[in-house]
Amino acid sequence: MRAVVYRETGPSSVLQAVELDDPTPGAGEVVVRVVRSGINPTDWKFRAGAMGGMPGGFDQVAPGQDGAGRVEAVGEGVSDLAVGDPVWLFMAQSGRPVGTAAELSVQPVERVTRLPEGAGFDLGANLGVPAITAHRALTVGDVPRLAPGALDGRVVLVAGGAGAVGNAAVQLARWAGATVITTVSSPEKAALAEAAGAHHVVDYRREDVVARVRAIAPDGVHQVVEVAPAQNLALDLEVVAQHATIGFYANNGGDEMTLPVRGAFAKNVALVGVLLYSVRPDLLRAAADDVTAAVAAGALRVGEDAGLPLHHYPLDELAAAHDAVEGGAVGKVLVDVTDA
Repeated sequence: MRAVVYRETGPSSVLQAVELDDPTPGAGEVVVRVVRSGINPTDWKFRAGAMGGMPGGFDQVAPGQDGAGRVEAVGEGVSDLAVGDPVWLFMAQSGRPVGTAAELSVQPVERVTRLPEGAGFDLGANLGVPAITAHRALTVGDVPRLAPGALDGRVVLVAGGAGAVGNAAVQLARWAGATVITTVSSPEKAALAEAAGAHHVVDYRREDVVARVRAIAPDGVHQVVEVAPAQNLALDLEVVAQHATIGFYANNGGDEMTLPVRGAFAKNVALVGVLLYSVRPDLLRAAADDVTAAVAAGALRVGEDAGLPLHHYPLDELAAAHDAVEGGAVGKVLVDVTDA
């Protein structure tokens, strides 16, 4: 099978196309023929060595945490998936040498989820890191699962609603019944956040965010999905309600943040970090199930009309795809691995 791998960390030039032996599934495993691979910031950061050395200590890694395709083979004990089923993958390269930058990827069945009827592989390849991260950031408070009505009467603030995680958070929160406010940095990104379904969009470079949010939600915001805690924590504390939760999943704008202590404890605020690679398996499974339910309901979409433009690259241009994500491409970068 074709794959793209790296044998040392570094710039995207360390990626090289190779031929690997076709995998066979062990007990509890599934081989997936990958149609589409979704590229995330962690993919290039692992490859660049920003997260340490070679992932998992492997001598060779085919990157890619997210992807979608069809079941090629199933191992002993796998009964709920069959050859030919369309599926989506999450955390495909976590603890494994071959992720989704390969024509075939063998995965534990726990990381493989059937795609609902009518859902395309472009959407499936976007459901891993972005959608599950968004789900966790929305459920680290006192609402553990998402479904229609789960967030009725609540106000959610999504920082960076034009990003992949922000886009998923806007769509999932709206599906669950929340009033959704999001912040963006330009009119172009505001249009994308509106397409995703945000009820209110605030351009933080042109507007007073605190004043706008307070006007929209005078009783305060119940949940914050935060991409830039170092820059935004003080602002978040000004607009949240009592017993609010701030779920942060990235370090955009700085690696250290200052906590206004009185502002935090006076509102009984919970500040919770979200990193998928250390989330408990049962919570990952719950998130995958809820995300799939949202897809089946037509509430989670991709594409420019859903606020998330798509950028396609062939497998042999994986380096360019990594560079696009590292360069801040607006939308979702996808790699076309095999034909559907």
